[in-house]
Amino acid sequence: MPIYKMNGRRDGKQKYRVRINYIDALGKARQVDRVTYGSDEAKILELKLQQDIRQEAPAKRMTLRELFREYCNIRKNEMRESTLDKFKHITKNHILPELGNLKLSKITPSILAQWKMSIEDKGLALTTKQSAYSPLRAMLNYAVKMEYIPKNPLDKVGNFKSSGDIKKEMDFYTPQEFKRFLSAARQNAQEAEERGFLSEWDYYVFFAIAFYTGLRKGEIHALQWSDISGSFLSVKRSIAQKLKGGDRETAPKNKASVRTLQIPVPLLTILEEHKKRWKKHEGFSASYRVCGGEKCLRDTSVENRNKRFAEAAGVKKIRIHDFRHSHVSLLANKGINIQEIARRLGHSNIEMTWNTYSHLYPKEEERAIKILNKIV
Repeated sequence: MPIYKMNGRRDGKQKYRVRINYIDALGKARQVDRVTYGSDEAKILELKLQQDIRQEAPAKRMTLRELFREYCNIRKNEMRESTLDKFKHITKNHILPELGNLKLSKITPSILAQWKMSIEDKGLALTTKQSAYSPLRAMLNYAVKMEYIPKNPLDKVGNFKSSGDIKKEMDFYTPQEFKRFLSAARQNAQEAEERGFLSEWDYYVFFAIAFYTGLRKGEIHALQWSDISGSFLSVKRSIAQKLKGGDRETAPKNKASVRTLQIPVPLLTILEEHKKRWKKHEGFSASYRVCGGEKCLRDTSVENRNKRFAEAAGVKKIRIHDFRHSHVSLLANKGINIQEIARRLGHSNIEMTWNTYSHLYPKEEERAIKILNKIV
């Protein structure tokens, strides 16, 4: 009998405890325990709790990690052993570290877009990135089929694309557009400072670094004041923001990404002003993040400011990574050679840079054709 009489009364009614034990969809023992007053009320509560248990969607309590186990158990007799092993390896390395502890009901297109960006930041080959996408899509499709979730949130995110596709989607700020954008960011920071808030300056500096250096987002997040010496900036580490469980600081994604860049004068002035502000902060040390202090800025907050500043400046909104593209576009238009651009970007080889940015060098192709035309 799940209804138990307890000591105590209220408004003349006896106190009762309603306790129901059940086995959930994952085979785990669960218990729900409620208290009410009155015999009839206890019976009604019992019926309601039993109904809630029957109607409760598994997605409300099932995590992606639990879905992974169920999916592997279901498919183990349908997949080749080698295929299943590969599926498990990819999922454990590229999907579960960031998404595994999330409940299915909490996995949204926005969260998956962030996961996708974290995979992009690893500098993996296209085939590797796409192989990480496929298991996630398969598991979420299975969840839809089992009615754990109404639809697959990955449908709105899309697969990883080739460099050719990325070229078509690249967007840039011209120097004039960026000046308007940065002016809006500076005005926002000044107005916030007047209200007693200094943290908005971090966003102003973040976008200045992105445009003037072409650093990756994770590299900017990881940048410390100790990495800046005079007019030079050293890239020594990167930060991958995890959706759950804290950020992960790593070495840059390849040997070439560990690099030292000379800081252009406009950015140097911005950094010197920003350091003066931070030095007034109690406990300031050289290990503080340039943008954020003891903790780096959150990606969602950076994206929020990106949208706000673009609207305030009256310019198109571009993606955070497009500030890196804007940096390359500026250098290419000024005739900087592809080797130096590859070095500044931290690319492991010039081929990677050329495959991504060759469309910015139409004259190079013309020059090559002229040379070839002279060969008899």
